[in-house]
Amino acid sequence: MTRRHRLAISLGDPCGIGPELLLGSLPEIQRLAEVTMVGSKAGLDLLAALPGAPLAWRWVEPGVPLPTAFSGRAYDLQVTSLEDPGQVLAEVLWLDPTPEIQADSLRLGEGSAASGRATVEAIRQAALMTMAGFTEALVTLPMAKAAAHLAGYDLPGHTEFLRDLAGVPLTRMAFVSPRLNVVLHTVHQSLRSVVETLNADEVAETLVFSAEHFIRLTGNRNLRVALCALNPHAGEQGAFGGEEALLEVALAKARGTFPPRLQDPDSEHQIAPSFFGPLPSDSLFHRAAEGEFDLVVALYHDQGLIPIKLLEPTRAVNLTLGLPFIRTSPDHGTAFDKAGQWVADARNFLEALRLAVRLADRASEAGEHRLPRP
Repeated sequence: MTRRHRLAISLGDPCGIGPELLLGSLPEIQRLAEVTMVGSKAGLDLLAALPGAPLAWRWVEPGVPLPTAFSGRAYDLQVTSLEDPGQVLAEVLWLDPTPEIQADSLRLGEGSAASGRATVEAIRQAALMTMAGFTEALVTLPMAKAAAHLAGYDLPGHTEFLRDLAGVPLTRMAFVSPRLNVVLHTVHQSLRSVVETLNADEVAETLVFSAEHFIRLTGNRNLRVALCALNPHAGEQGAFGGEEALLEVALAKARGTFPPRLQDPDSEHQIAPSFFGPLPSDSLFHRAAEGEFDLVVALYHDQGLIPIKLLEPTRAVNLTLGLPFIRTSPDHGTAFDKAGQWVADARNFLEALRLAVRLADRASEAGEHRLPRP
């Protein structure tokens, strides 16, 4: 029997849909893994004051050991049946790194400095305890970047914050789904700055880095990687821009410098992907979804996110490449406009949890992170 893996979940912004996603999914989550929740208890206290909850919950004293470096408040959260309060549907250890933040300092559906601080400190604690081995993977619920900025944190998002916290030189944001896999060359920056700073060496680095990680994740030695063009019609031989010449240089560098250390121990043949492009993105994503390519590298945020959110709105999972631990996240935001209505769709959150479990399972079996084929 496969053992149950230990996951950390950070709550995200306590004023968004994270708390109700967690509460509604907790019985299913506990069938998948042993979970430690990290976040502001006040996020659930906000919901307790509202009508319409499909379940009930209560807080009790924790009954399991805590991480040694944790300095906040700890509870056991019990989710119970509305009809029978004595029936415990799920129970989980809950760590609150910011217990001084109470419900009266938050407003449901509205990010603030208080909610931003609660969010970031929960991410920090969850990541640190995962790096320390208390848990095997981290699943992050959505943060509001504007709220984090109000709290004084100069961070563009989860990916960059976790990269700096882990002290690694390079990470990339990837999106994994049954029909389409995408890696972003740049993430949270203006479109103007993407064009102004486009660099052949850096694009080549993203191509090589992404291919290396996806070969390890999938075990596919013949990975087919396609690079998006920047301009319409891939520049039409310079008629609509000359950046594609720079991308051609990047592709040549990637083809010539793929790391030789990725050697298949059971084969005399070098493991190396095939690189294609630059290809017009208006047709590339359809071709990839139809199976022509295994991975698409997009040059900027919306170039990659629009097609994957269109094609896989509930199954695409955010996966951070390059961290020393597994980190997944649902592919949606805080949805402040839906908070407290109990209408948030948990399918994407559960997909992120399932991917984290599969990766942890592969890591424990093979000593490396391997993503089973869809």
